[in-house]
Amino acid sequence: MYLSADDIEQLEGVEKQHFLNPDALRINKSLGDAVGLRNLGVHQILVPAGHYSTEYHVHHYEEECIYILSGSGVATLGDQQQRIGPGDFIGCPVNGKAHDMFNDGTEPLVCLVVGQRLDQDVTDYPKLGKRLSRNSGEWTLVEHAAITTVKRKNA
Repeated sequence: MYLSADDIEQLEGVEKQHFLNPDALRINKSLGDAVGLRNLGVHQILVPAGHYSTEYHVHHYEEECIYILSGSGVATLGDQQQRIGPGDFIGCPVNGKAHDMFNDGTEPLVCLVVGQRLDQDVTDYPKLGKRLSRNSGEWTLVEHAAITTVKRKNA
């Protein structure tokens, strides 16, 4: 249930590249996994200079938030660019604005990222025109153009 600062420092970071963006690279330390959390993902991430944290995206069911620990960069929040640095906080509510972060500095961008771990979620990648559906471990990726909306009559 407890991790000291020394424990966190000693955790091995895992390099992760986003499956849709080769420029999205981060070193991830899963603090939540280390203390047995199952419903929340809590990660310390390090984004190297010149890289994105993830592909620009928005979740339809999961909420997430980001607290900047050190470094600087630019967050894209919808169609707005926001300078970010230590002490800044970003909240990403369900069906909010698409977002990402880019480290345009010379030092690593280090953040605490917290998000739900639902069995089902839908994530849109607006710049790529793609939608990811996650259902109990199965991932399905489709082009937005291939999505058919079915209108149902009230029963």
